[in-house]
Amino acid sequence: MALSETLAVLSLLLCFGSSCCDDSFMSDTVINNVIQDPQTGRIYLGAINNIYQLNYDLQKESSAVTGPRHDNPQCTPPITAQCTNAKDMDNVNKLLLVNSANGTLIVCGSLFRGICSLVNLSSVEKPVYYSDTKGEKTYVASTEESVTVVGVISYFIDTHANANLSVFLVGKGYGSSDSSKLISTRLLQEHGEMDVFENMVEASTVQASPFVQRYLHDFRHAFKDNGYIYFLFSRTPGTSDSRKITFIARLCENDHHYYSYTELQLNCSVSTEQQENTYNKVQVAYLAKPGEVLARKIIPSNPNDKILFAVFSADEDGGRSALCMYPLSSINTRLEEVIESCYIGEVLEDEKPKTVYSPYISKTEAICKTKRDNMVKGYKCGAEFLPSPLASKPEYALAVKPIFTRNDMLTAVAVAVENEHTVAFLGTSGADVLKVHLDPSHPNLYNRIPGERTDGGVNKNLFFNSTLDILYITTGRKITKVPVQACEQRHDCHSCVTQRDPYCGWCVLEGRCTRKKDCRKAEGENVWLWSPKQTCVTIQSFVPPNISCKKTEQTQVMIDIPSLTSISSPDRLHCEFDDYKSHATMEGTWVICALPTSENIPPTPETQDFVAVPVKIMVNDGVEVASSAFEFYNCAAVVKRSENTPCIACVTSNWGCQWNIQDHTCSDRDDTVKGDHIIQHMQDDRCPQFEIPEPLLIPVGIKTPIQFQGKNLDEYWVKCMHYFLLYIFEYDKEPEVNVTFYIKDKITDRKIDSTLRVVLYNCSVRREDCSLCKNADQKYNCVWCDTTKSCIYRDLCDQELKQCPPPKITDIVPRYGPMKGQISVTIKGSNLGIKQEDIKRITIAGVPCTHQPERYSVSTRYSMTAILDECGITRSLVGPVEVEVEGGRTGQSQVLFTYRDPFPKAVSPSKGPAAGGTVITITGQDLDTASIDDISITVDREPCKVLTFGQEITCMTGLYKGPKIPSDKFPVIVKYGKDTSKEVSGFEYSTNPKVTDYTPRASFVCGGRKIIVMGSGFDQVQRATMRVLPSSDEFSHKSSNVEFVQEFSNKSETILEFLSPAVNKTYINQSLRTIIQLDNLVENLTDFVYHQDPSFDMLTDKAITENSIISVHGKGFSKAMTAKEAQAFVGDVSCAVTILEDDKLFLVAPSNPPKSTSRRHRRDTSSEAMELMIIFGNGEWNVGSVRFERKYEVPLYIIIPAVLIPMVLFIAVSIYCYRRKSQQAEREYEKIKNQLANLEESVRDRCKKEFTNLMIEMEDHTSDLNEARIPFLDYKNYTNRVFFLPSKDGAKDVMITGKLDIPESRRAIVDQALNQFSNLLNSKTFLINFIRTLEGRQEFNARNKVYFASLLMVALHGKLEYYTDIMRTLLLELMEEYVHSKNPKLMLRRSETVVERMLCNWMSICLYQFLKDSAGEPLYKLFKAIKHQVEKGPVDAKMKKAKYTLNDTGLLGDDVEYTILTLQVLVHGEGPDVTPVKVLNCDSISQVKEKIIEQVYRNLPYSQRPTVDSVALEWRPGSTGQILSDLDLTSQKEGRWKRINTLAHYNVRNGATLVLSRVLHTQQSFYQNQDNHEERNALLEDDKVFHLVRPADELDEVKSKRRSMKDKATTKAITEIYLTRLLYMKGTLQQFVDDFFRNVLCSGTVVPPAVKYFFDFLDEQAQKHDNVDEETIHIWKTNSLPLRFWVNILKNPHFIFDVHVTEVVDASLSVIAQTFMDACTKTEHKLTRESPSNKLLYAKEISTYKKMVDDYYKGIRQMVPVSDQDMNTHLAEVSRSHTDKLNTQVALHQLYQYASKYYDGIISSLEDDPAAQSKQLTLRLQQIAAALENKVTDL
Repeated sequence: MALSETLAVLSLLLCFGSSCCDDSFMSDTVINNVIQDPQTGRIYLGAINNIYQLNYDLQKESSAVTGPRHDNPQCTPPITAQCTNAKDMDNVNKLLLVNSANGTLIVCGSLFRGICSLVNLSSVEKPVYYSDTKGEKTYVASTEESVTVVGVISYFIDTHANANLSVFLVGKGYGSSDSSKLISTRLLQEHGEMDVFENMVEASTVQASPFVQRYLHDFRHAFKDNGYIYFLFSRTPGTSDSRKITFIARLCENDHHYYSYTELQLNCSVSTEQQENTYNKVQVAYLAKPGEVLARKIIPSNPNDKILFAVFSADEDGGRSALCMYPLSSINTRLEEVIESCYIGEVLEDEKPKTVYSPYISKTEAICKTKRDNMVKGYKCGAEFLPSPLASKPEYALAVKPIFTRNDMLTAVAVAVENEHTVAFLGTSGADVLKVHLDPSHPNLYNRIPGERTDGGVNKNLFFNSTLDILYITTGRKITKVPVQACEQRHDCHSCVTQRDPYCGWCVLEGRCTRKKDCRKAEGENVWLWSPKQTCVTIQSFVPPNISCKKTEQTQVMIDIPSLTSISSPDRLHCEFDDYKSHATMEGTWVICALPTSENIPPTPETQDFVAVPVKIMVNDGVEVASSAFEFYNCAAVVKRSENTPCIACVTSNWGCQWNIQDHTCSDRDDTVKGDHIIQHMQDDRCPQFEIPEPLLIPVGIKTPIQFQGKNLDEYWVKCMHYFLLYIFEYDKEPEVNVTFYIKDKITDRKIDSTLRVVLYNCSVRREDCSLCKNADQKYNCVWCDTTKSCIYRDLCDQELKQCPPPKITDIVPRYGPMKGQISVTIKGSNLGIKQEDIKRITIAGVPCTHQPERYSVSTRYSMTAILDECGITRSLVGPVEVEVEGGRTGQSQVLFTYRDPFPKAVSPSKGPAAGGTVITITGQDLDTASIDDISITVDREPCKVLTFGQEITCMTGLYKGPKIPSDKFPVIVKYGKDTSKEVSGFEYSTNPKVTDYTPRASFVCGGRKIIVMGSGFDQVQRATMRVLPSSDEFSHKSSNVEFVQEFSNKSETILEFLSPAVNKTYINQSLRTIIQLDNLVENLTDFVYHQDPSFDMLTDKAITENSIISVHGKGFSKAMTAKEAQAFVGDVSCAVTILEDDKLFLVAPSNPPKSTSRRHRRDTSSEAMELMIIFGNGEWNVGSVRFERKYEVPLYIIIPAVLIPMVLFIAVSIYCYRRKSQQAEREYEKIKNQLANLEESVRDRCKKEFTNLMIEMEDHTSDLNEARIPFLDYKNYTNRVFFLPSKDGAKDVMITGKLDIPESRRAIVDQALNQFSNLLNSKTFLINFIRTLEGRQEFNARNKVYFASLLMVALHGKLEYYTDIMRTLLLELMEEYVHSKNPKLMLRRSETVVERMLCNWMSICLYQFLKDSAGEPLYKLFKAIKHQVEKGPVDAKMKKAKYTLNDTGLLGDDVEYTILTLQVLVHGEGPDVTPVKVLNCDSISQVKEKIIEQVYRNLPYSQRPTVDSVALEWRPGSTGQILSDLDLTSQKEGRWKRINTLAHYNVRNGATLVLSRVLHTQQSFYQNQDNHEERNALLEDDKVFHLVRPADELDEVKSKRRSMKDKATTKAITEIYLTRLLYMKGTLQQFVDDFFRNVLCSGTVVPPAVKYFFDFLDEQAQKHDNVDEETIHIWKTNSLPLRFWVNILKNPHFIFDVHVTEVVDASLSVIAQTFMDACTKTEHKLTRESPSNKLLYAKEISTYKKMVDDYYKGIRQMVPVSDQDMNTHLAEVSRSHTDKLNTQVALHQLYQYASKYYDGIISSLEDDPAAQSKQLTLRLQQIAAALENKVTDL
């Protein structure tokens, strides 16, 4: 205890020491409202169900719980037991107001019709006033979360009582349970007979109820200023236009009757040439005085005026918002203008006021008729002179332009002033706060406070502390305090000023970034450099600008720093040159300091001729003022950079160096050294040098003289002269290359300045043909040589070819063109002239072409382009291209050109979204005519961008602008060239895909989390990507093209699956925008948020044991991950994550030690530390190491005897009893004892195996069931299967097929007659007589009654209310019969009457929706779990028995050896992807096919999958394949028994690849690998077939007859050993069974109205009969619902799902159905050893299930009754929704067959009934019979 207390105190001290407790406060629930007491600085939070009181440091002082409470919005408080639908509801805080005058806080919530309370400002847990008994007059707020409420404290002067009352005014939208008052004045104290919170004013001003719903007010802000109260809100105009418009309403604070209430429309819009962008809906607002800079710009006449800063959004697009500013003086001036216009009676031609209208008055009385001049000044508040209320017309709205806009949603605004500059803090929906400098000339977003969006964006209440230093930000459940600036985080001037923060500046004398008030001498010039000005103290120049590194002794430098403030004592100034320091003085803007000595100057770098030394100007002790670099040059280093021209480089350098010819050195300028051998600065023409006046052209391959000259060579004892050089060059890489020479003195080896450059050229390079050769520049003297057939230098050629050979055409593009021509053709080849004028004529297949000179080019391959003339060819034409060039030379192509017309035939896909982006493929014949540049494609005038061109053409559709969506089928027009258009029908623009929801809504930046996007129309999307974009208008990131993209991983019509993209961690502090790109359509996932990756505390050698719990600590786990998604590995073994919280997660250690220490490396793990790896999506974290220690286990030698001894005792007792009964001889008894000894040995092994199975294989299968959607049948197929599948014809029943054999000639007559018969059935008299007549006939058996009732349900489906009435009538008759003459408990037990089956059908249709919405899922999971478990073990294909089942009769007794194989299945014709499928090696080939089809086609319902007979399975173990089948020539034979082939028979191994393919003729699949007739006959011998267990044959049967009773007893004992499998199966499925029972038998959730209605009917009838007790009612209810409906559905899942139920699965379902039936009975079942196994299985659970049934019936009885009207409404909706889908006409036809069969009896019954006679029912039936049976009657 002492230790824990010490730790607690220590942690508290640490918390205070690090301020971790001070910066934020976390509420338990989402915070709705925040308000600050301006006097104390306390902060009050109004959260869901809580009120918190915090000090200014956000430390909790007090709190109060406000919910949840028992409430119903429809009930009037106080809530009593009479409010039957009351439930626990959250209390959403709607309003918080501080009333400092009397020290109370006004708290209004959503509970109890919006009642408010008063609590103590000093301690909110102390209530001051609360009452829920005062009635509607005190209801203030709204019960609906979406309705906003605002308020402002005011006063009310009661002149009668001479009292000044404390009140508050409330503005509130309209909720369905609210009062219609929009604005009301509420009392804050008792006054006379008036209660606290009662409405003081009953004026009709803004509370006329007919209008509140039409206007949809959305109040956002309320404030008072200078005697006025203002309300800011948006509403619709009240017309058909539903667009919200923003208004500000003003009334005088002393105008208690709202006479002065006037609304002024506020517009926030920016006009550009392209569009009118209006932000019409106000979101939040903040009233503040602006800084002087902003005030001078927008309110120059009234600088002390306040401004309303308001955030608006565009309601047609939730992603755009803007900040607009409205000076209060402008608002008041405009209001006075419109009021004055009304006072003076300005009206339009239609007598309506010019500037205003009256929004809330339903009467059309005229306003502003009376003219009163000069009233607006005297009666500012209107009194009774002003018609009330008024609203300005749109044309008199106060319109301003936004000062700041965003592409995301702004949710909060607060404004502060710093140094006369205005700064806005803007909260966003992404939980960030933007800092914007409201510079009137250029507003600047300069920084961002990042937030975490866990429960939404920034709360509307954004505010400062009293000194405006701290900003309080609320997001979701958290409130945080943040400094308004972070200047001190910048440590140099550049970073300080680049952030452009108006709060910050660089304090020069202190060398830090500060606010102005924190900087010493800040008022002095250039002492504090304001950040947005972007200036720092910089060194402008040095005098001298540079100096030789050898001349620095006793030298000073003057440094010009224009922006440096004057520095005087006591401040000290000095200079730093690298490590050298010197004292500095200041003269004006010049700083003077001494240069370092040469030994203090760093050496000159090898590659430079100077060294730049950093210079810093320092003030006081180490404060840097300015810095630059000063250059110290070194003349000796200059020549290193220009070795070929040392003298010229020396004297032309920047440093003023001079050259000494004698020493061949470069040195500093020295005027004391004279002589001709010294060349001064810039005298480069005096340098000794060699040069070539012009670059020479030298051909390769020929000896060419090179002439150059030298000058100024006196010092080398040489006069100016010319030199020659003969040399042969070889070079063949480029046409030209520059070659440079240099000359050096042989004696001294010194280089003399040489600028000798020649140009080598090679004629043959890139001039492969004659035309190219002749096109070369004349200066090269290149000729085409006839002897060498190449381009060479003229002097190297013996015989020049004067005229080029004829053109040679090598290729034409394209090679096909349309018959009408008008396309471009490019001709490639050689000798096609040397200029465009050389082309004289072009023909293509004899058709002339027009040359396009601008596209002619001469290159390595000539190309020229011509346009085919309009030729109008009527047939296909093939021919060469012919070109004639200058000189009459012609060339003809070997390649032929073909004229043909393309024929597009089909378009795929045939439809796509209207947003465009669909890539459509056009197929047809000869589509690759012309080229891609010649074609254009349109879809109904909308261009389709061509992507690929060839035998198929693809293009991408554009945006469809038509009015009709989905559109008609539009033709796709492919245009070739100018004249050829081809049309192919049909592309349809369909509705754009739509995203309705997505989950989850967060990801870590590592990505890889599965995101499910829900919506519609996804099947038409071709390219779906999830993209994450840093916000495009963020200040902090320059590049706007960065994005993180992930393609979809799965797609269906309504579901898209993505793995969230991984995001670079450097972008996490920016606003990240997540979008879904669906082709061209972009959908914003506005609420999707990225979080920083979690961090983990490392584990070190933590000891774990099998199945122990491992806890991992860290932070940030639950922000974007759940326990179900997370993965964990110890070594290479996965372990389940059971609990995941934000700071810890719990894992279950593996049950066996891993084989490897990590997932990647395989090695022995004995006593080694193993990696613990956590995986969240793409993120993998090695969180340390664990060491596996085996925990103490109960030895097997203890477990086995503990299990075996009771079992052996049981067997021994059984045998003893048997011996007593049989009275066999002692010899036989001895034999039995010997057999038992043998049995004990075999049982030992089997028991061990079964218990091992129980321990290892109990696992959860729900993950398999959640992968695919539930394949519900539609209503028609559901009713067909429930009503008619059990009939004698089954699936071929005419009601299921819907086909009647009626000749076409009689169809119209029959339809008319059936309609008349339908009308006749709608006569209650006829139908009752009809049913009674049929039931009176003995041959009308139970099957007929069932079928007749089903037909009646379909025929009367259109009038289910009538059907229900008939059913009630017949049930009442049946009830009378059973209650008075039979046993009442037997009623409804069997379908002995038509009405009992009618009830069953009625329940079936009424519960269909309940099945789909609620009960279907647990039923489907139960079915799938049974199927999964059954198929885990062997199933005998012939005997239909399984190792794992719930039914003991279906239990496979023999112990079949088997292993699990994973096959890789390749589906023939469906691509290279393989599907892994788990099977058993003992499975028959048909069973293997079933499992493969189940896995490969798992996303298809059963009816759409291929059948087993329609597919073949091929195994390719080597070069040849083998078809696998159940029976073939290789099948094993045992006597006359033949074993069905299994995978083990074929020796198929684990990991084998099998090919699944469709077969054309299913009957061939059995024999497809047999080659001849004899082999087939061999298979058709009269053999008996078995699979796993061979039944006893004739011989065995004979032996069995002789077998003694002792052997039978032994067999029974052996079989019972296997009953442990039943328990294993039951335990595995228990959760699924419980879930189904709970779902069906739970009255707490939605109970179908039909069940409540019918159960109430039974209760009501039971009360009328004395001999009907509670047990009888229980039996009636059981017989009508559980036994009649649920058992039927449970035993036949294929009635509601598109699935196949095998016999072995059906056997287990029957056991569960029997358990369900037992649970519904009242009688107790006494269990004995002879009880069936299935009864024993669920013996323990039956009592629990019985209680569930009882509670279910009681719960329904206590529910609110379902009236006849409600039931009829529900039935009418079912009729309307589904009747047109059913085969009603067929049902009528089948019903008439009964009428025809019992025609005479029905006629007789009708004639005896007076009611039938009066309605002429007999005559109507006879007329129908005449029409339907095509016979003439006696009518």
